[in-house]
Amino acid sequence: MGIDDVASRIDGFREWAIELQRGLTAIPAISPDSDGQGELEKAAWLEGELAKLPFDEVVRLDAPDPRAKGGVRPNLIARLRGASSSRTLWIMSHLDVVPPGERSLWRTDPYRLQVEDGRVIGRGVEDNQQAIVSSLLVARALIESGVRPAVDLALLFCADEETGSAHGAEFLAKHHRGLFGPRDMFIVPDAGNAHGTLVEIAEKSSWWLRLRTHGKQCHASTPEQGVNAFRAASELVVSLGTLAETFPLRDPLFDPPQSTFEPTKKEANVPNVNTIPGDDVFYLDSRVLPAIPLAAVEAEVRRLAAAVEAKHGVRITLEDVQRSEAAPATRPDAEVVRLVLAAVREVNGVEAQPSGIGGGTVASTFRRLGLPAVVYSKIDEVAHQPNEYCVLDNLLADARVFAAVALRCGP
Repeated sequence: MGIDDVASRIDGFREWAIELQRGLTAIPAISPDSDGQGELEKAAWLEGELAKLPFDEVVRLDAPDPRAKGGVRPNLIARLRGASSSRTLWIMSHLDVVPPGERSLWRTDPYRLQVEDGRVIGRGVEDNQQAIVSSLLVARALIESGVRPAVDLALLFCADEETGSAHGAEFLAKHHRGLFGPRDMFIVPDAGNAHGTLVEIAEKSSWWLRLRTHGKQCHASTPEQGVNAFRAASELVVSLGTLAETFPLRDPLFDPPQSTFEPTKKEANVPNVNTIPGDDVFYLDSRVLPAIPLAAVEAEVRRLAAAVEAKHGVRITLEDVQRSEAAPATRPDAEVVRLVLAAVREVNGVEAQPSGIGGGTVASTFRRLGLPAVVYSKIDEVAHQPNEYCVLDNLLADARVFAAVALRCGP
């Protein structure tokens, strides 16, 4: 028995995949940063499912977080020993989900799984429960086939991916570095496309910036008595549009190939129409090509802000919300890249390409440790959207790809 038998077994797990998705979807695992209670209940449910399979080892590593239920953010590892434990192939997914957002935009209860036309619908089913479930299918198929891969296979279920990974992958890298051997490799099913042709090996730097404009509040009928923070902030928003011209570098590895600088969230200022706001806050989301230092972007933002300050008589403060310089890219010729490309060709019948993305994933954590990581999944890219769905055929195809990699990974 080998790859064909394992793949056939995976295809027979469709109903089990639905039931796993149903159980996971019913348990919101939202970060305290987003007014949730964390991942404890979801991790406990998943531990129960892991206990039904004869893994060689199941470990839970809790990151302390007094804001979360139970005071912890749990990370789970389930390991199947290979013929050799000289290295480990990790399949890493995350337990947390984002809030559902505006409920009126959902056709169904976001926490009650719906099955329609080969899809399951609910919050988290694609991001990142497709990865959780597909990795479980791989493990069960290997176990039931009696096939041991050449090296260890470890399923890693992390907390806190949606809000920075401080209690998830970053916590493990800092406090449990010994988990990861120098020859380990990672598959992170947290980005992709509908064709299954994107094999992500590099990410842009990411900078989320809060910009606060301080003016002077007054009655709107006597604007000369105040300093309109909203007007000054609006000019700054427009001025920041020049960042793309200041940093025009393009890299064809990435899609889009240029850096992006987008104003996004806007906080409320005054609650009434006839008051000029003395304070105004908005946010900038920058995804910057690795060749451009974030310090250079910051210097230009400060220059633009200083010009607005001088013109309007305001004071502008900058505060990092999240800032991450790009991790070193995984080499296009790395073993895990070659294995994934070959598996995608075999399973999906398409030629995938190593590429870079603007979004950040936890693959960067492992790349900073000098370990090769590939981000791959066949998805419709509906993460964070209302009526989020997962195509079951995609989930099964992902599992077959990961199984093929596991069985061909050498010691």
